[in-house]
Amino acid sequence: MPTERREVQVRPGVEGDLDALTAIYNHYVRETAITFDTAVFTPEERRPWLLSHPEDGPYRLMVATEGDPEGDSQRVLGYVTSSPYRPKPAYATSVEVSVYVAPDAGRRGVGTLLYDALFKALAEEDVHRAYAGIAQPNEASGRLHARFGFRHVGTYREVGRKFGRYWDVAWYEKDL
Repeated sequence: MPTERREVQVRPGVEGDLDALTAIYNHYVRETAITFDTAVFTPEERRPWLLSHPEDGPYRLMVATEGDPEGDSQRVLGYVTSSPYRPKPAYATSVEVSVYVAPDAGRRGVGTLLYDALFKALAEEDVHRAYAGIAQPNEASGRLHARFGFRHVGTYREVGRKFGRYWDVAWYEKDL
């Protein structure tokens, strides 16, 4: 029997999403160099991260879900965040953005939907630039960021070590 394709919804992340968000992130910690974290997290360890992204303001967490928005059958497909770029006050109008999609939800446009929602939300905030660091190689992420007007501004060579090798990180910026 064919499965019914459900519409993907994007909404602010809530505490009830924490287990699913942690599972998605831990996949990338364990299996890829996309994040330079090297140890998986428990949901409780990720709670401060979630709480640092309120529903409004420049530091957002938005999730893509499918399923019944009124019921308990929502599945988290991915998430996007805007976070402080650096802790010093003069950086307050710059954000660093990240997007993570569940490993079985790729190539469905989830990342595009998430970035679209995030940048619409940030248009109402006092934010001037968005930055994204992309561990190399990652052509799909490069294409996603280019689609949203990011431009490559430089590459940190062999800046991180994971899985016994060094990785480059290409940095991109976008005017907001």
